[in-house]
Amino acid sequence: MINIGIDVSKFKYCAAVLDDKTGEVLIKPFFFTNDQKGFELFCSKTKQYIRRKHSIGMEDTGHYMINLTNFLLEKKFTVKYINPRSTNLRRKELGMSAKNDKKDALLIAEMLSEKKFWRFVSKSSLESDRLREITRLYHQLQEQQNQDMNRLQCALDIVFPEVNTLSWTRYSKAYMQFLAAYSSASSIASEDIRNLRKALKTDGRGRQCKVTAEEIKTLAKCSVGDDNIAVELEVKSVIALINTRAERIRVLEKKIEEFSRQLNSPIISIPGISHITGMTILAEIGDIKDFPEAAKLISYAGMEPLVYQSGKYDAAHMPISRHGSRYLRKALYQAVFTVCKYEPTFQAYYTKKRNQGKTHRCAQGHCVRKLLRVIYKLLSNNLSFDTNLIH
Repeated sequence: MINIGIDVSKFKYCAAVLDDKTGEVLIKPFFFTNDQKGFELFCSKTKQYIRRKHSIGMEDTGHYMINLTNFLLEKKFTVKYINPRSTNLRRKELGMSAKNDKKDALLIAEMLSEKKFWRFVSKSSLESDRLREITRLYHQLQEQQNQDMNRLQCALDIVFPEVNTLSWTRYSKAYMQFLAAYSSASSIASEDIRNLRKALKTDGRGRQCKVTAEEIKTLAKCSVGDDNIAVELEVKSVIALINTRAERIRVLEKKIEEFSRQLNSPIISIPGISHITGMTILAEIGDIKDFPEAAKLISYAGMEPLVYQSGKYDAAHMPISRHGSRYLRKALYQAVFTVCKYEPTFQAYYTKKRNQGKTHRCAQGHCVRKLLRVIYKLLSNNLSFDTNLIH
């Protein structure tokens, strides 16, 4: 077996070739650029060895290896990704005080000899990576949206704090449209009532806003809000950002749902798991075949409790490890909330843990681990959810 280790960076890569059996360095570390010319140089230097049984390894980090991976897979080469935590631990284990591209390329090539350090990369796994990019973008936009909504409320607390006492829905079309036009109590109080009525009217079908222009103007006249032009401009700017981002989020939601319907994954059959949450969990897990047992999946999600023992001391209450993807853990906690609501077995399990004296968050953690075991079974055997499977 020929092992080829590649250390990746933004503008150039460093590769080294080892003989797996003898450990002999067949090609000393060499550099090639992150472009077509560089990729062809890599092929020309390694072609005599790539014809034999081989493995090409890179660290599974960042995005700099994606284009090279696509190129290698098109050429029918065998590509493997190595967990960067593993290379870091191995570097410390070997006492390597210096870190440079050449040494890292050799280290990656050596680590390809041990199955526990790497995972296969295929075109299907790259599709999973693309789904992960889409779902992560969706959640990032949602987080930014929540932050801007909080900014909007902070600004309104200054210029028109009474606005949310009216019986309209926050962030509804009428709410956002009206505040984009009239962003403070002072601007409303001095405006003609006919213009205020026009600002409340929304296009299209559906229920019109129950709040009247007269109500808003009466409230604005006795408001304690500050007549602050800077904060008014902030209200208008934040509303524009929220509206634009909302459209992007809707596009992503449709795209994720399309992926979900194409994949038809068993994870969607679990009561309470939506297309968005299901695809987020599926994308973050990747290939279920990478996990020999459910316990490995739980550990990968960072949901296993930490253990601390020293002599006779054994810590009884330890937090979860929180290793791995925060997007996966967030999606799991979101999923388990609705699963416990709609699935009787999970609801009973949550109640049991609460009756044992567990806190709400701790009981949820137990339910998340149970959910991961169920997900592992469904994905491993391509089964749809059945309550009898978890009794």
